[in-house]
Amino acid sequence: TKCDFMEVCHLLLYGELPNVAQRQEFTGRVIKHTMVNEQMQAFLSGFRRDSHPMAVMTGLVGALSAFYPDSINLHDASQRDISAIRLIAKMPTLVAMAYKYSVGQPYMYPRNDLSYAANFMRMMFATPCEDYKPNDVLVRALDRIFILHADHEQNASTSTVRLCASSGTNPFAAIAAGIACLWGPAHGGANEAVLKMLREIGDRKRIPEFIKTVKDKD
Repeated sequence: TKCDFMEVCHLLLYGELPNVAQRQEFTGRVIKHTMVNEQMQAFLSGFRRDSHPMAVMTGLVGALSAFYPDSINLHDASQRDISAIRLIAKMPTLVAMAYKYSVGQPYMYPRNDLSYAANFMRMMFATPCEDYKPNDVLVRALDRIFILHADHEQNASTSTVRLCASSGTNPFAAIAAGIACLWGPAHGGANEAVLKMLREIGDRKRIPEFIKTVKDKD
């Protein structure tokens, strides 16, 4: 509970929690790679605005391999390392871009003075019209959500990424495959199903009726 998501990422990549200097160095590396190539905006514009976000993310993450041909060799430790840093850094930026595109708002560029979670919240919900101040409570809650997902162990997506990588493909393609697996209703899509269920219920007064219907075998 005393660690943040950046420290957990360091633990997963290098096998140990970072000391103060290592944390600063690692976080600094991630921050330097949060921006994405401007051509990503043109790539994104090829999708319909009502496209499913998982379809968009599969395409965007897979496309990263075309922008970084210098770091797609899985057999090179240094290339694996920089690809991991780029994926950690750019994922929030790409997710926020996909969301902004769907609602027709301008993209918000990352800020190097914010934490990982705060930066993500700002890119998602800020607009150029006014300053955005992330809520510290929500930032910490989001950071813990990221940690919980990182602690999901050998799930379907992790297995998919490892299987895909075993063919010798590049890291971006392997992660794109993992995202495609996450799309399924028995995996990450379960969260989407919950949101649909809540919309179907609509009002707190309908909860008993809904539960009764779910339990009714007929």
